[in-house]
Amino acid sequence: MKAIIVEDEIPAREELEYLIEAYSKIEVTNFFDDGLDVLKYLQEQETDAIFLDINIPSLDGMLLASTICKFTKKPYIIFTTAYKEHAVQAFELEAFDYILKPYDEKRIAAMLRKLETVFQRDHAESMIQEMKLKSNPVSPLPEEEINSRVSSRINLKKNDKIIVTDVNDIYYALASEKVTLVYTEQEEYTMPMSISEFYSLLPQDLFFRCHRSYTVNLSKIREIVPWFNQTYMLRLKDLTVEIPVSRSKVIEFRQIMRL
Repeated sequence: MKAIIVEDEIPAREELEYLIEAYSKIEVTNFFDDGLDVLKYLQEQETDAIFLDINIPSLDGMLLASTICKFTKKPYIIFTTAYKEHAVQAFELEAFDYILKPYDEKRIAAMLRKLETVFQRDHAESMIQEMKLKSNPVSPLPEEEINSRVSSRINLKKNDKIIVTDVNDIYYALASEKVTLVYTEQEEYTMPMSISEFYSLLPQDLFFRCHRSYTVNLSKIREIVPWFNQTYMLRLKDLTVEIPVSRSKVIEFRQIMRL
């Protein structure tokens, strides 16, 4: 995901750049301190997100945002300002967020996580729709069938590549600090989101949140091993890994597996 920062105060710009780098994988590709320069840039280049100060020379942030909103492909706009009074107008322009200065680190971190999650979801939906149109430009699929096929696919990230994957190829997912590690039979992928956010993207009839740090594909379970404190350890087909079922999930797991 790529972004630009529009900010005419160097300390504020440098602080925002630091926070973006610290709490996300967003690549900041350019910096601007003038609204007209941004508009000229966007006429020739695309970006996924704009961190936009309101009080900037030539063309203020609100006027710039109202122009950008008319683009066919609109980037996410995150306003950054010291003034509260523009918030209503900002959200009328469908801004992604409205961040007040001085920056609150936790607030920025939460916003960046949400931004990356929404971008991934929207980008995945866009890619799938493009694939459908290319594969069947004359006779579109019924909406029900499209929804069914979309839900059976998920976009996984590896080395800056997006790999469209059948959800049933996923064996399990593991929380790892600020990201989620996703495992198929042969590959490991890193998703820039919490395991709760990743789990929400999966079909609930196929995957089970067996532990606060794990999500498992029920169809990949080979063996259920009784463990300490009346819990279980799950062994999966094709893999040597063992997945724990936490005590808080045991009753639900037993019901699902009819134990």
